[in-house]
Amino acid sequence: MPRLWRGFLFKFMDRPKLPQHVAIIMDGNGRWAKARGMSRTQGHLEGVKRVEEIIKSASDIGIKFLTIYAFSTENWSRPQDEVSMIMRTFIMVLGQKAKELGKNGVCINFIGRRQGVPEEVLKAMDEAALMTTGNTAMTLNIAFNYGARAEIVDAIKSIASKVGEGKIKADEIDEKVISAHLYTKGQPDPDLLIRTSGEERISNFLLWQLSYAELYFTEKCWPEFNEEQFLKALAIYAQRERRWGGIKV
Repeated sequence: MPRLWRGFLFKFMDRPKLPQHVAIIMDGNGRWAKARGMSRTQGHLEGVKRVEEIIKSASDIGIKFLTIYAFSTENWSRPQDEVSMIMRTFIMVLGQKAKELGKNGVCINFIGRRQGVPEEVLKAMDEAALMTTGNTAMTLNIAFNYGARAEIVDAIKSIASKVGEGKIKADEIDEKVISAHLYTKGQPDPDLLIRTSGEERISNFLLWQLSYAELYFTEKCWPEFNEEQFLKALAIYAQRERRWGGIKV
């Protein structure tokens, strides 16, 4: 890694400048591959390498929560052969990497709906989560079959059910209650959202949790987003002033 970015980031390491929770929309695998005359499959496989690299970098730096958008509820509409390839790759990667992540203190947590996910994928997810349960160095949230609107709907249904059972009073519902019924319950909201490939949208990702997150967009496609690019995003985040709706005193 270039010494310049390491030095720039480490300048802030002893200050409250490092984000506690980083969320990433990993976009551009297909476009990166097409621009190089490669198949979309090759683009996704190259993207997997960047996932490994960024997870290791985030863990080494001391980021406590990393949430990656792996597969959305809308992604099922992609060509069936591409979806099947993504499922096979997902199973393979979980089988190969979960044990290693577990040894490094990473806890794998999946967020999203289980309905509609193939049984063999659910089995791989459950095995990976069980293998890394109890680890505290970093929590890796993998958003799979995830949609933020679906998450909010599920939270509302759960709260409504508890109101009907008398476990919660309607006038007790506030932001804390809603947050406690989201897939990310018990975790801090993301401080920083990174999106690759030049798109500048949230795309139905963590709509509730990203209310006050800093946003970082880059033209780099995901297969190009290496550790140097990640550290650059963190360094830029460290320079920003967060006021949460207040004013600078």
